[in-house]
Amino acid sequence: MTITTTDPRSAAPVADSKATPGSRPLFLLCCLLSLAVMDRVVADTPNFIIIFTDDQGYGDLGCFGSTTIDTPNIDRLATEGRKFTSFMVASPVCTPSRAALMTGCYPKRVGMHQHVLFPTSRKGLHPDEHTIADHLKGLGYATACYGKWHLGHHPEVLPVSNGFDEYLGIPYSNDMNHPDNKGKPQGGFAGMDLLWQDPESTLTRWKTPLIHNTEIVELPVDQRTVTRRYTQHAIDFVTRHREQPFFVYLPHSMPHIPLYVPDDVRDPDPLNAYTNTIEHIDSEVGRLLDTLDELQLADRTYVIYATDNGPWLPFRHHGGSAGPLRDGKGTTFEGGQRVPCLVRGPGVPANTVCDQLTGTIDLLPTIAAITGSTLPEQKRIDGVDISGLWTGSITKSPRDEFIYYTAQGELEGLRQGDWKLLVRKQGQQKKKQQPQPPQKFLFDLAADLGEQQNLASEHADVVAALEARMLELDEEITANAREPWIKP
Repeated sequence: MTITTTDPRSAAPVADSKATPGSRPLFLLCCLLSLAVMDRVVADTPNFIIIFTDDQGYGDLGCFGSTTIDTPNIDRLATEGRKFTSFMVASPVCTPSRAALMTGCYPKRVGMHQHVLFPTSRKGLHPDEHTIADHLKGLGYATACYGKWHLGHHPEVLPVSNGFDEYLGIPYSNDMNHPDNKGKPQGGFAGMDLLWQDPESTLTRWKTPLIHNTEIVELPVDQRTVTRRYTQHAIDFVTRHREQPFFVYLPHSMPHIPLYVPDDVRDPDPLNAYTNTIEHIDSEVGRLLDTLDELQLADRTYVIYATDNGPWLPFRHHGGSAGPLRDGKGTTFEGGQRVPCLVRGPGVPANTVCDQLTGTIDLLPTIAAITGSTLPEQKRIDGVDISGLWTGSITKSPRDEFIYYTAQGELEGLRQGDWKLLVRKQGQQKKKQQPQPPQKFLFDLAADLGEQQNLASEHADVVAALEARMLELDEEITANAREPWIKP
């Protein structure tokens, strides 16, 4: 599909004052034909909505096996679209994961790999990077971001400097305080219990800002209503731009702790806080899907649902479940980086499952392929076009490898096919103790999804080959890494 980037309605030639009498009807006919072509192009041009939750586990949706959380609206995406069961994020924590989604790159390639940004950070995603929003905006799309950005809070690196026409959201995690991250309430799951039991704590115990474009418009943000407000802004944007192609990025702040929901849906029992929060997100997803139906946009809108990393397990009932996967947020085990993903849209077969290796870094090139457009050659990326997996026209993923970096951006592993190698550093117990050799894990994910059987000693040749390839791939990324934006 080829996208027309210039609207014939605004680019029609002006009639020549010296035109012959017979040329004017021909000119009018050409104008009408141009309008008809433009209407067809708009009708055939797909819209894109990416819903990206925060710290939601692989096992926290009904369609991914949850028996305790009711998610009928999100599950509808699985029924009406395709479920991806081997979908990876490029980091087990927020900032680098989001950088990968936006740019199609491993975070190290764009200088955003060294853990998360804080209110005191001077760094951000460089505006020179080519984001999904940049790409679609260049094709004439209306673009908006509503939710948690976490790729730099300075005006120079907020969404409106990275391809988005509009932005409303929090600039970093909802457990961070403006301007210096000080004065935060008690942490841990016990501290979260206290906050849940006191809904007003969103206004009395936190100083998380809400930003509109580049200005703080609410301090602190009322986190009870923010999920609903993000969704309403998305609904309003879709409604306003229903006659032109649009891209909405909806990165919800929740279910990152602290958890809050509107008073009218709140379950006061803190043991039910996480379930309550996910079910509220599900209701809001339902409102957005209903809007697409009402506006007759569902058949030409891709809706992608995923999350930024695995569940924050130490927070217990304020954190999610990794389901059958090992561990969670902050680790390179599958529970930290394999996330639920659902895709619904034109050509996506309903009620189907794809178990092929894919990830967020593949979204940018896939969207480019679907829109029949090309990415800038000077910006090397790591993603591949998986549009054939979306439609089912291919059965084998063009991605056969995936690199695992730690939350701090250190190289730690490689998956190749069903084999997964992790080379994990071991901490020193005492200052004078000699450094311990790294611990090596080799898993066959096809037979051992929960990563319980370490096969490293039985397959030394596989370990050696994967480790060499891991180093080779990282060496190229390191050599060609681009600088992030740094506040002068």
